[in-house]
Formats: sequence, C-alpha cells, structure tokens
Amino acid sequence: MEISRVFVLLFLLSTFHFLVVTCIQFEVGGKSGWEVPKSKDDYSQWASTNRFKVNDTVHFSYKEDSVMVVTEDEYDKCHSARPIFFNNNGNTEYKLDRPGLFYFISGVKGHCPRGQKMIIKVLEPASPPQPSIDSQKKNGAAAMAAAVSSATVMLCFVSFLAVFLF
Repeated sequence: MEISRVFVLLFLLSTFHFLVVTCIQFEVGGKSGWEVPKSKDDYSQWASTNRFKVNDTVHFSYKEDSVMVVTEDEYDKCHSARPIFFNNNGNTEYKLDRPGLFYFISGVKGHCPRGQKMIIKVLEPASPPQPSIDSQKKNGAAAMAAAVSSATVMLCFVSFLAVFLF
C-alpha cells in the first residue's frame, strides 16, 4: 500500500513538471521538411502564423541541403561567406535564445533565391507591470501574495491533494 502511495505521488509531481515547461519545438516545413518551397512565400507565411518565444527551438529536416543563420544583409543577398550558424547534417535543431529577428537561409546555391529562406520573430518575454513604491508600501501583503508564482501554487495544491488521498 505504501509503495502505491509513493508511486502516485511521484506520478502527480512528474505530470506537474509538464505543466511548467513552456518551450516548444517547431517543425520547419511540416512533413515536407526544409526544401525549396512551391511558393517563394511559404516559409514566411508559416513563420508569421506562429508565435515564437525565447528558448523555443526550430527543427529542420532535409536531405542534401543545409541551414544557415545569417545577418539581415546576408538574408537579403541570399549569400553568406561566414554565417552565424551553419549545419548540413540533415537533422538540425536551432534554439531561439533571445528576443528579436532570426534570419534563416539554405546554404545550397540557388535554393534561397527560390524561396528557401525565412525570418522568425521571437517575442519579448512577458513581464508584469512593476507597481509604484507608494502602492508597495500601502499594499505590502498584496505585493507579497503577487510574488507567489502559479507554479508554486500548483505544487502546493498537488502536495495537499496527495496528502488527503493517501
């Protein structure tokens, strides 16, 4: 009986971990992968329909091609002698490690001008508005309560539930 209680508690805590994870891996090109698109705007349209956050990753699956992260100028020229990032192993994962624009192009000659390029905009991390000093002095308890994260509340709830169930 005691082993089953421990198992259930560990299961609940492990499922809580998945609630906290907020990073997403995006599959570039979907089932087709990273290839010369049918329309020059395919990758731009795909990127504009997604919301990218810091620490999300983009995954490129391809054959006989490459992925390069380049500057805006190199993106416009569809050429880079010294890219910021280069990979040609057919299975590339790139972490979006900061807010701002990321410029991706194919390193195979002729692919970029035919539309195998995209710009990804990574959103600024959301930050709650900072209360004024006066309101902090007046509402010390409220400010303290606001500091408790939803993750902490959820962990307390799961722990409380586990104690009463077992």
